[in-house]
Amino acid sequence: MEVEVKLRLPDAAAHQRLSDALAPHHLRTHLQENLFFDGAAGQLSARLAVLRLRFYDGDSRCVLSLKARARLAGGISRVEEDEEEIDPSLGRSCAAEPWRLAAMASSSRIMGRIKEEFGLGGEAEEGEERSSFVCLGGFRNVRAVYGWKEGLELELDETRYDFGTGFEVECETADPERAKELLEGFLKENGVPYSYSEASKFAVFRAGKLLP
Repeated sequence: MEVEVKLRLPDAAAHQRLSDALAPHHLRTHLQENLFFDGAAGQLSARLAVLRLRFYDGDSRCVLSLKARARLAGGISRVEEDEEEIDPSLGRSCAAEPWRLAAMASSSRIMGRIKEEFGLGGEAEEGEERSSFVCLGGFRNVRAVYGWKEGLELELDETRYDFGTGFEVECETADPERAKELLEGFLKENGVPYSYSEASKFAVFRAGKLLP
């Protein structure tokens, strides 16, 4: 179970103000490309699951992930998550031809799970829709990572959708209430406006519009 504090920033000015306040703690910045997949008949989304390929800094790294049963309330997100690194060239091949994901059922833990739990993947007869995958599209994200107080890592995101740009700060933690208290205090001390995130980035992407 991945547990994160997620706070939404209203605009680029708030993002810049927080970036400036966190500058002494900066560790690294990643350019991320996120692509999402489902079965041809929506088998994953029907069970509140999503399959994602994430490319880091071009093709320096690729992570395949399966997320399911996401819950987001009061600025705290909880989601079942399984992640697996794969060769970036294989990831690109799957992005270009999503049917290749099905062929990974014997070599990938996650794709093996999808075959067993959702009936997707593995060898299929020619033209069999049940085992095919489709790419839903995706978005890009600029993520700055900071080593912060009490051993927490903050992730400051600038997410670029086709329909606009969203801004958010996140913190994965085993004690979300404490992390949220610390983060909200820091934002208030530095005059950074914020609100609790009400939807995941994937939900915003699927809605096709930014939250008001």
